[in-house]
Amino acid sequence: MNTEQMTAKIAGGQGFIAALDQSGGSTPKALRGYGVEDSEWSGDDEMFGQIHAMRSRVITSPCFGSGKVIGAILFEKTMDGEVDGQSTADALKARGIVPFIKVDQGLADEADGVQLMKPLDKLPALLEKSVSNGMFGTKMRSVIKSANPSGIAAIVEQQFAVGNQIADAGLMPMLEPEYDIMALDREAGEDILLAEIMKGLDALPEGRKVMLKLSIPVNPGHYTPAINHPNVLRVVALSGGYSTDDACGHLASNPGMIASFSRGLLQDLRKGQSDEEFDGTLGKAIDQIASASVAG
Repeated sequence: MNTEQMTAKIAGGQGFIAALDQSGGSTPKALRGYGVEDSEWSGDDEMFGQIHAMRSRVITSPCFGSGKVIGAILFEKTMDGEVDGQSTADALKARGIVPFIKVDQGLADEADGVQLMKPLDKLPALLEKSVSNGMFGTKMRSVIKSANPSGIAAIVEQQFAVGNQIADAGLMPMLEPEYDIMALDREAGEDILLAEIMKGLDALPEGRKVMLKLSIPVNPGHYTPAINHPNVLRVVALSGGYSTDDACGHLASNPGMIASFSRGLLQDLRKGQSDEEFDGTLGKAIDQIASASVAG
């Protein structure tokens, strides 16, 4: 797939984007959930070897290339690795799946009710490498904890500023100002967030498009104005700690949003499953998430 084909796939594809981008701090937890104990690896190289083996098994599963997964978000080390003797990006493209790369370097300490991204000092080199590896887009996460107007404005400003840098490098930025689903004031905060997002979208250069990755809103249809904005390629939803059933139930009430789930996709996979059990479990999750993504 070339860039034009990948753009069309993401803009109009009937499916969802898989999030396979757990990185350093979250990797041990992801491995434990998969059935790999801490005692089975020693040091970062072995840890990332274990998570790459899991991701490779997911990517090569027959159901993953069924057409219902239209994109996949990778961690840098996954992009650097190989799947079936190909670069991971090429292995995904061979299955009709558009590759994205996680580019943030983690979260800063909370201030004004939000956690901004840490300084992205490695971003220029990572963007250059991502372009050479044939990636289509990027993803970067920051987190909103409360309905603090100045904090939310700072989150959105940072996301759009870095997004423009990414677009200038020739990649599609996916902005992810996640709203903590446990926040008691989320409904009010999502009003503030939408207003800031719309200001950011209106300020983009003519013809520039971005993607948005957002928590499934308290009020169904809340992000419809952003979905319909001419500068938005696609709006995707994170599972945010919801179970697969809960995430899919909430998502189905939001036409125009598609899933970009991690936990919701991978939570029932185990290393000890036979290939048949693994494929059946993954296929069931893919079917459920794809159905919720195209509902409405």
